[in-house]
Amino acid sequence: MRRSELLRALERVPPFGRPSARLEQVVTPSEAAATLLATADRLDGLAGRSVLDLGCGTGRLAIGAALLGAAPVRALDVDPAAVDAAGAAARSLGVTVNFEVADVRAAEGPAEIVVMNPPFGAQRAHADRPFWERGFALARRSLYAFSLSESRTFIARRAVERGARVVEIGPVPWALPRTFAHHQRRRVLLEVDLWAIRTESGG
Repeated sequence: MRRSELLRALERVPPFGRPSARLEQVVTPSEAAATLLATADRLDGLAGRSVLDLGCGTGRLAIGAALLGAAPVRALDVDPAAVDAAGAAARSLGVTVNFEVADVRAAEGPAEIVVMNPPFGAQRAHADRPFWERGFALARRSLYAFSLSESRTFIARRAVERGARVVEIGPVPWALPRTFAHHQRRRVLLEVDLWAIRTESGG
């Protein structure tokens, strides 16, 4: 699938209907999602790989992985409305994703590849920590994720402690549109990194 085709498909995945500030429910930009998926495909080859999306929201990463041939694809989120929207989007795009309503702390079952866009901690400090802990625990081969650039030291340290290896890290364009009542500006440019981490020993 060409990048332009993937982008068009990802744009069909809706944003949150009633985004929660407490849960930091902001949509993953299509360009950023496509970059993460292309990186995973380049480094690991998604076709036929099992993928788990932690905190999937309305499903852009999980659906994109399925569009690129990953199978089986599982995704979970604590918000039932988001999971319903994700399931509807997957059906409309003709892909199979097993969506679950669950807290990330309860995520079970490994996958070859874990993808995620965890909360950045704007509302609750360290809200991303449970996502990284489960991501490292469940990714048998690789972990691909977004984070604020200010979290680099924490993530790099956790990777070392887990015996994982950072393969790539780099900035991705990220414009956060006005989403919540307390947002003052029409959009804010965030400094966000994309991480590619090999979790299998010797990989």
